[in-house]
Amino acid sequence: MIYCVVPGELEDELFEKFTAYYADDPNVTVIVDRRKSSRRRSSSQEADGPGKRELRDRRRPRVPGELPQLAHD
Repeated sequence: MIYCVVPGELEDELFEKFTAYYADDPNVTVIVDRRKSSRRRSSSQEADGPGKRELRDRRRPRVPGELPQLAHD
């Protein structure tokens, strides 16, 4: 599914045009973006929240030591 997102400010101008343009393509759906603000909070707002988020490396730690040499034929 492909979404053609029309900004809310341009809905009157573009929604009907895009809907008609993509009418023959069942894989495209034209939608209007009705969001008024971002859902993400800024880092300063996160710092004021109830808990402190710990940033850490999620990769597995490396195995200590050296790897043995591979046998050659």
